[in-house]
Formats: sequence, C-alpha cells, structure tokens
Amino acid sequence: MKVVQLKMSTKQQALFIIFGGTGDLAKRKLYPALFALYQKGIINEHFAVIGTARRPWTDQHFQAVVCESLPEQDAAAARKFAAHFYYQSHNVNDTEHYVTLKKLAQKLDEKYQIGGNRLFYLAMSPRFFGTIAQHLKSQEIVTADGYNRVIIEKPFGHDYQSAAELNQSISKYFSEDDVFRIDHYLGKEMVQNILAIRFGNNIFNSLWNNRYIDNLQITLSESLGVEERAGYYETAGALRDMVQNHILQIVSLLTMKMPTTYSEADIRREKICALKALKVYQPQEVAENFVRAQYQAANGLKGYRQEDQIASDSQTETFVAGKLKVASENFAGVPIYIRTGKRLRQKATRIDVIFKPVPGNIFADQNLADNILTIKVEPEGKVSLQVNVKKIGQGYQLQEQQLDLSPENRNGQQIPEAYEKLLLDALAGDATNFTHWEEVAYSWKFVDAIRQAWDNSQQPLVEYPCGSMGPKQADELLAIDHRNWIY
Repeated sequence: MKVVQLKMSTKQQALFIIFGGTGDLAKRKLYPALFALYQKGIINEHFAVIGTARRPWTDQHFQAVVCESLPEQDAAAARKFAAHFYYQSHNVNDTEHYVTLKKLAQKLDEKYQIGGNRLFYLAMSPRFFGTIAQHLKSQEIVTADGYNRVIIEKPFGHDYQSAAELNQSISKYFSEDDVFRIDHYLGKEMVQNILAIRFGNNIFNSLWNNRYIDNLQITLSESLGVEERAGYYETAGALRDMVQNHILQIVSLLTMKMPTTYSEADIRREKICALKALKVYQPQEVAENFVRAQYQAANGLKGYRQEDQIASDSQTETFVAGKLKVASENFAGVPIYIRTGKRLRQKATRIDVIFKPVPGNIFADQNLADNILTIKVEPEGKVSLQVNVKKIGQGYQLQEQQLDLSPENRNGQQIPEAYEKLLLDALAGDATNFTHWEEVAYSWKFVDAIRQAWDNSQQPLVEYPCGSMGPKQADELLAIDHRNWIY
C-alpha cells in the first residue's frame, strides 16, 4: 500500500457521524481536535458533523455544548465552526432512526458539497459496533461515490475470543482497509518519534540489537485513581486497560525490524511480526515474570476498594509490572520491563533504553554510569542520552551527563494533540498510526495467557500505597536480574 502524504494546506471534504456524540470523549477530545483542524483550514466549508445519542437534544443545544468544549478562543470562530454540527436523537437498535439519519446525511452532503465522503466514529460501547455497522450498510448510509471509514475506540474486545467476534461483526460490512482502530498513544508526538530515532540515525540503528542493548524499560504511570471510569475499570483492570493496547504497541515499535519503506503496509507487517515474536507465558512463567497489585489508602487518598462503584472485596488490579521476552534475532535475550498503574507518584510516560557497559573499559577503576537513551513521551516530550564525560579540573575522573536530544520546534508551532493527528490521518486514509486486526489479535493472545493464569491462581493481590511507584515486588522483579528501574 502506498503511503499517503497529506500537506497541512490540503482541504478535506467529509461528513463525520459520531455515535456517542454527547459523551465525555467527544467533548474532551473529538470536538477540540476537529476545531484545531478547522482553524488550520484542513476542514473548512465542506464538512459537517452529525452527533447521535439517546438524549433529546436540539441542534442549538448541541452546538452550544460543542462551543463549551473548545479551549479559549475567538467566540465568533467557535460559533461559525459549531454551525456545521447537527444532532439526532438516536437508538442504535432502531432501524427507523437510521432512515432518519440517512436523510439528514444526504441533506448535509448536498448543503456542504461533501462528495459522499463519510467518517463514522463509534465512540460508545463495543457491544453496539456490529449493530451499527450492519445498519449503516443495510440502510445505505454508506455512499457509493465517496469513501466510508469506520473509526473505533477501545476497548476492542475483552479477550481474544470477544475481540474476534467483534471484528467479525464489523468485517461483514466494512473491509479492513476502511476500519481505523484508535490507540491514541500512536498519535503522540514522542511515540511517533520512536521510528525516527531508531531508523533515522545510524548511531542508534546500528546499536539497536541484543549485542548492545542490555534491557528496555517502559513506564506508563498515572497519578489519578479510577475517577468516573470505575464501572469500566472494575471489569478491565490495568492489564486490559493499558498493557494490551498502549504498552504492547510501544513494544512493537521498539522491537520491530526496519521496514523496507516508510509505508502503512511495510510498517504494519513488521509490527505484526514483533508482536508475534513475544513469548506467550505458561502459568508458572506468569507467576515468575508478572506482578499485579492494587492501590491502598495513603497520603489522604482513598484505596481502590473505597472508591465509588468498586466492590469491597475487588480483585481488580490497578498496577501491573512484568518482564517480557522476545523471540527474535535482534532482541533474543533482551528483557523488556513494563509497568503501569494508577495512583502512582506522578503522571508520566517514558521509555528507557539501557545499553550494555563498554567492553574492555580503560576506566575499569571507576564506576561508570550506563548509557541510557530516554524518550519522555509525557509530560515533557523530550529525548535525552546519558553519557560519561570527564569532570572539570585536574585528574581524570568521569561523571554522567545528559545530552539533550529534544526535537526542535523551529517554527514555534504548538504540538498537535494525538486526536487531531489521528483524525487527520483518517481523513487522508492513512492507517499507519492505527492498529490492524492482526496486531490486536496477537496482543490479546499474549494478555489472555496472563489473565487466565491470574484467574486460576489462589495468590492474592499485593498492595501499594497511593503516591508510591508501586509495590516492592515490582522492584524485586528487576533485582532478581541484578537490575533496577531507571525511573
């Protein structure tokens, strides 16, 4: 497949139909992202948005909600943007509602001269995905004279079996090329920089293998608790919520081989191979290589079991740490340590690549620091390289120092949010930064083995205090290998 290069000046024509248009995701992420594209002129006159949900809103109320969701800006520009938004009270199981939706879509297509291009955004429970896809086809809301793309939010299934059934329910009506599964981490600037750092610099490309890399560490820590997501989180837990998608996507970018070209098809092929190479653990291996824990009350914060809508005897993990093994030529023998959790010390997403010590070191009498490449995805959005340099003054003592490799923002432009970038990719038909079904499938097979071992285990969850970086068992996981967490 040929990669699509979309210039920022390219104007797009599209009708967005958002199922779940009154939800938190739409208001926090989608509407501000669309407004950013509008301000840049990428969508301008020839676009419209239909928001659907069960609430009996009017167009005027919907437009007011859209304006309120936007960051501080020119009120006149916000109103002009929101004038492209229309609302339909909609029951996804009612065929007649799709008949009404089709009429509105046709009317807006003609009014804004959109040309039949439609993006269907399913920002609601996955149990409705198949029903919506079926009705979009049966009621001919999809068009014959433009593109028809379906954007899907996570969670994509609860395990491999449910994900396969969900995928089948959608693929009956839409081809894989028209399905865009969002993982918003793939839209983050520094996550996208992983391939640039790896394959755009020979200094790293030539060292990115088990001859030179000692271990990889990935940390996705959150300072907040479950908040309003308690109902969902109690059925998911940290393993399904963070490891199956975000962390394993980062692992695939770190361990994939160099693709033949920078194109959707070639990158996707190598990512699938990287996920396929992950060792799927047996139950005993899960016990040896994974830690699960739950936050407890500390520092004036409630424990997980004291949160609203959480069972007092809940066994849902809010923290996961693990050691992954990759059966590939370049990464065999290189452990990948991962951890993620809620109510940790601070919100941070970072990747640490720890290189092996210098062989035959002439400074053997000194305790040299490791060379570490750190990619700080958030909150900083920076890259640094830890090296050893000579201390100023007499003698020849070495000290560690950080080299700042932060990408330069030469034009002073604001870094776009992940959803803005991903919506632009979807408009362009470029699925490079979305997840393919096979990526989802291999991720679930890896995670299912861990989940099943935990479900069959009598070993209780360990605990960690709010404001810490997790339980001591997560540190011991590395200590066994004579290593430690860099962060």
